[in-house]
Amino acid sequence: MRQYLVRAMVVLAAASSASAAPHAVAVPLDQSSLWQAELDELVAAAGVPGAQLIHTGPGGVDQYDSGMGDLTSGAPFPDDAALRVASITKTFVATVMLQLVDEGQVELDGPLEWYLPGVVNGPGGDGAHITVRDLLRHTSGIPNYLPLLEQGSVEDLTTPRTTAELIRLGLDNPSESVPGTSFGYSNTNYLLAGELIEQVTGLPVGEAVTRRILLPLGLSDTYWPQFPFDDVLHGPHPRAYHRFGEVRLDITDIDPSWGLPDGAMVSTGRDLNRFYLALLSGQLLAPALLEEMQRTVPTGLIGFSEASGLGLFRFSAPCGRTAWGHTGSIHGFSTVTVAAEDRAVTVALNELPDVAGNIALVIGTHALVETMLCRQ
Repeated sequence: MRQYLVRAMVVLAAASSASAAPHAVAVPLDQSSLWQAELDELVAAAGVPGAQLIHTGPGGVDQYDSGMGDLTSGAPFPDDAALRVASITKTFVATVMLQLVDEGQVELDGPLEWYLPGVVNGPGGDGAHITVRDLLRHTSGIPNYLPLLEQGSVEDLTTPRTTAELIRLGLDNPSESVPGTSFGYSNTNYLLAGELIEQVTGLPVGEAVTRRILLPLGLSDTYWPQFPFDDVLHGPHPRAYHRFGEVRLDITDIDPSWGLPDGAMVSTGRDLNRFYLALLSGQLLAPALLEEMQRTVPTGLIGFSEASGLGLFRFSAPCGRTAWGHTGSIHGFSTVTVAAEDRAVTVALNELPDVAGNIALVIGTHALVETMLCRQ
């Protein structure tokens, strides 16, 4: 969802790169101590209740916890905790879309008007000139509906929203660029992608994701909530917190129906790692479609989102290795999953940090991902 983590990368690009050096000399050399020390530092600097790191590699799956998963009981995150993964949902949706392209049901460079006639119109965009590719890589120019929503109270966060309402909110505002010319992150793109998938398959987008990805991969701890009533996290999970001014509230059980195809899913670190490793190894897409997914445009940002593919962002580490993944931010959770070759890491926090905390989050998660890529 909101790309707080991404935007802070612009502000702290230099600091982010410089931050890796102290980790190399200030913590013990064994790998587990390094992971734990960096995670502890991240939680303290970001000022959040707690965090969990799940690392999947050739040696298996490792979990690290820091801080508290429940401020009332003091308990840490439960093992392989359920999380609202927000915008990480977009990679799943993009994968289904590319499967439909492979099956000849969707034309990647076909205009939206072919699939959603009369839907994309207004100051924010014209479906005759915006392609499916533009939606998936955020080059449509359609405004992001999310900043236009009131989100100053718990009531704002729990007000049911319809997809049509949110799409209209984006399209009723002026377009931000000529389609296909520049990157501009917009959750509205993926609401439209979800609508397109439903139109083509005849299935709710969550059902399409479940049938095409979750069941084949055995991702039993990942699911698509049934809105507007499924506001409870299923499975072991931490409490989720959000600050309204000086007040920190428990907002674990919310109905973010405004998330939908751009950020609705619930998953775990273990399942997210399995998904990205399966995707990048060709288990879900034919080689030509995976290549299309990894064709990028520059974002103007530095860090996890230096370049945007189709539902994926590219991350380049100082040691020369490249990884792919996505971030996800929603009230109560902030998550990033990054994968490269035979390893993946998910870092999840149970609070969306404030601006100062988000700067620490950027630096800390950057260091953790560099550890995965460069110090194995």
